[in-house]
Formats: sequence, structure tokens, C-alpha cells
Amino acid sequence: MVRWRSGTVSQVRREWRGAVELEVTTAGGPLKALAYPALTGAPVVGDRVLLNVGALVMGLGTGGYALVVALPDRLPADPPSSGLDRDAGHLVKARYTPLQPIMLGVDEEASPFFEVLKDAASVDGMPVVLADLHSALPAVLAGIRADRPGARVAYVMTDGGALPAWFSMTLSALHEHLAGTITAGQSFGGDLEASTVHTALLAARHVLRADITVVAQGPGNLGTGTPWGFSGVALGEAVNATVTLGGRPVGSLRISDGDARPRHRGVSHHSLTAYGKVALVPADLPVPADLPADLAKEVTEALAPLAPQHRIVEVPTHGLDAALLSSPAKLSTMGRGLTEDHAYFMSAAVAGRHAVALLDA
Repeated sequence: MVRWRSGTVSQVRREWRGAVELEVTTAGGPLKALAYPALTGAPVVGDRVLLNVGALVMGLGTGGYALVVALPDRLPADPPSSGLDRDAGHLVKARYTPLQPIMLGVDEEASPFFEVLKDAASVDGMPVVLADLHSALPAVLAGIRADRPGARVAYVMTDGGALPAWFSMTLSALHEHLAGTITAGQSFGGDLEASTVHTALLAARHVLRADITVVAQGPGNLGTGTPWGFSGVALGEAVNATVTLGGRPVGSLRISDGDARPRHRGVSHHSLTAYGKVALVPADLPVPADLPADLAKEVTEALAPLAPQHRIVEVPTHGLDAALLSSPAKLSTMGRGLTEDHAYFMSAAVAGRHAVALLDA
């Protein structure tokens, strides 16, 4: 349940797209806090803030933040009630929670894109790269940019991790390098809002004019350590949605030589479950061509049961290290960078490279 604290803003620290980091003085001492100005208003030094510290106290993956729920003494004004503004919509996200935002859905009648999307039923063969973790996004993009710098790439953020896109410093760093972000399901805060992955993919193709779309959850990942208890199972459903809409799914495999947990070493059980048990249709599964011999053997054996359904593609990696090193967003997964978990980021990069190859196929 919610663990509440009240405090006063003592310092406004870093800011990035959609979020501001604060230092807050509380009765129990100083806390690092995060506010989303679109929800709470913009905090300033001296503001009293109400905080949710539950995940922070439990040591969960909030980036070490208390979360600002409200500025109770200085509430923001009501949003505009007319015009083609996201606040003119009726799409409720984070539904029936105290901070549910009401957004303009990309395919609502009030949307300027309604006529484009009302009869849309296909993404016209668009390659769709599907990744388990948000941390794969900059690496996939690096692989695309290495071979097709001018490609228009959209990002569909699902709701398995963080719900506000504003939480992601990665997205802030990649903003100028993406055609746009579409937040689907319960997630919100993208350039466009969609109710499902299906409508998000259609908007990526027909509104953002994407050549390639990347689908992944927001920062964070729900996992219980059980075979089915992780948010990445939605990846398999996204494969099904892609094929339903006439797209070409490319699975970014979660391969690791740096994760200490046995269930995630080699090919993660997340990938094996999502593609092997949840996805009901074929996808391309790219594998880096020059994995270390022991890891390559482990990967080959793990993927053998998936080969009858999916296409396992060995992809060359020349030039991809340089592309990864030049990423405008920091490469980090579970605290590990490129050096500490090279196979993870290279596997995401070859998925991007393979998606480019499909554009010419």
C-alpha cells in the first residue's frame, strides 16, 4: 500500500523531458524525489509536497526516488477544455488511481488523426523490433542508424514497466532521434497516446510515418522469478499484434554474458517464454554472428526448440561497436554498461540491423 511522507522542497536539481528531480526535507531527513510537472505542476523551492515513498523504502526499482503526489498548497490550474489538445480527449490512463490522467487518444474523434486511423488496418509490412527491456531501445536504434541513418523510427512504449514516459532519461536523450513515442495501454506521456499496442502500431505507421517501429516496456520490469510471472510475456502478444496488422516482427533476444542470475544467462527465460510459448506466429530472431564460442553454443542450444516456428538469423556485427559507443543515450541494463554486458547490447543492435535489411527485402 502507499507509504506517505510530507516535506518541503529544498532544492530543484536535474530536469529532463517531462520530469524534475528534487531534494525534499522531511521529518525523517532529506529525500531525493521526482515530480512530473504535467501532473502536479512545477515545484519550486519552498513548496510543500506530498510524497509516496513505498517503493523507495522497499528498495524497489524507482531509481531511488520518492514520488511527488501533489503540491497541496499550490495546485495547478485546470487544463484547457477545448481545442485539439491532449486534454480534449477521453482516454483515461492509470485508470482509477488518484493521479489518473485523461489524454487525447490518437484515434479519438477529437484527434486530428482520426480520419487517418479510423479505417486503418495494416502497417504495410513495416518491420517491428520487439524488446523485453527498455534498456534495449538505444542499442536497437544504434543498429538501425548504423546502416540507415535517415530511417524514421517510432517507439511504442507498453505498460509493463514505468507508466509515465517522462520517467525515462533514455527517451529524453533519444527524443530528437525518434520520429516520436506512442504510449500504449496504461502508459502515458508520449508524443501520442494509444489505447492498445494495435492502435499504437497503426499510428506509428500512418501518423508518424515510421519506416521501423520499436516496441518495449518502459523503464523497470515486473518479475517474480517464476516462469510466467514477468511483464515481458506481453512481448509475445506484441508479436501476434504485429503479424495481425501485416507487420514483420523482429525479436530482440535478451542474451547476456554479464547477468549473474542463471535464468538470464545465455538466452534469458523471458525471451524463450515470450517467443516460444506466447507468440503464436513466426518472427525473425537475430543473433550476433561473433559471440564468444561458449556463449554461442549455449545460445544455439537454447534456441533450438524455437527454430521450427521462428527464423533464427545470424547477423554480422561489423561497425556496431562504434555505433553503440556513439549512442546519444547511456547504455545501461541493471547497472551494467556495454563492457560489462556486451552480448546484451550487441543482440539488440543486430535486431536493429536486421530490421533495416527487411526494408530492402
